[in-house]
Amino acid sequence: MDDHQREFLESLLETASPSGFETAGQRVWIDYVSAFADDVRVDEYGNAVAVHEGGDTEIAIAGHGDEIGLMVRDITDDGYLELSRIGGSDRTVTRGQHVTVHTDDGPVPGVVGQTAIHLRDRNDESLTDVAEQHVDIGVADGDAARERVEIGDPITVASGLQSLAGTRLAARGMDNRVGVWTAAETLRRASERDAEATVYAVSTVQEEVGLKGARMVGFDLDPDAVIAVDVTHATDTPGVPGKRSNGIELGDGPVVTRGSASHPRLVEALRATAADDDIPLQLEATGIRTGTDADAFYTQRGGIPSLNLGLPNRYMHTPVEIIDTDDLDAAADLLSSFAVSASGHAPFAVDLPGQD
Repeated sequence: MDDHQREFLESLLETASPSGFETAGQRVWIDYVSAFADDVRVDEYGNAVAVHEGGDTEIAIAGHGDEIGLMVRDITDDGYLELSRIGGSDRTVTRGQHVTVHTDDGPVPGVVGQTAIHLRDRNDESLTDVAEQHVDIGVADGDAARERVEIGDPITVASGLQSLAGTRLAARGMDNRVGVWTAAETLRRASERDAEATVYAVSTVQEEVGLKGARMVGFDLDPDAVIAVDVTHATDTPGVPGKRSNGIELGDGPVVTRGSASHPRLVEALRATAADDDIPLQLEATGIRTGTDADAFYTQRGGIPSLNLGLPNRYMHTPVEIIDTDDLDAAADLLSSFAVSASGHAPFAVDLPGQD
């Protein structure tokens, strides 16, 4: 990952993009891909599609541009902001956090209140639901709060990007800035190699609240194949229950999922491409659902061959998610090589015994 690619990733991570409020993050992504895409378009809800115009075989590489967050549900007469969740925000990590309320007039800082340990009932350490937590923006009363924020304003935890040892990075919102980074970088590398196939890079909206953007894009775009790039759990840390361990380790390469949404021909194609190019690859079992945009893409238009490519991520849905940039580079190399050879793998229909 060179300096320009690193700056793009950092810009994505530093730009708040909660589900339903993705505009600023989508703008960062569009500005980057516009330098090498043949065309970029945006639909009514903000899904962004960039294209390398090639031949008749059409493949899409998609990440989702939104992140989890919180929202102002109500404003009390004392000036506190009551909360609801955007997506799967974790109530165990929201308390005691610095946050930013994103208003039409600009960011408003605040904190999620946490009663001091000295004042709490030591015999009651039950978890407080997000709906029972509050944001303190430091005002005297409800009137002062309403001058600054409105009901429905989104909120994100105000954690920054931090470089750790080697190629490891920690930040809020790795889920799924790393996916849209990979989609954009795949398009750039495929364009530089003049891929024969038509390649779409996609940044979808509202994945965290039900895969909504992928349904819109899958119906509208109707490609021959889609690869959804999203984070997946790296279970190489203490505390992961044994029955939830998947053998995936940070820094050991991207992850091809097998089962449910992941089309067997695409699984074969990516594994063959990785072997040919000596790219490290891990496998993950997803027998019921992937939990990613792939689940929405593959049921569109009577069935679009799809696959979920995972990027190992520690501490998902917390403000301290950790990834390894080597995994991102390997994923972009893998997918750009697949784009170059995609016409040779198409069509992507399954082979049935006895079929002519």
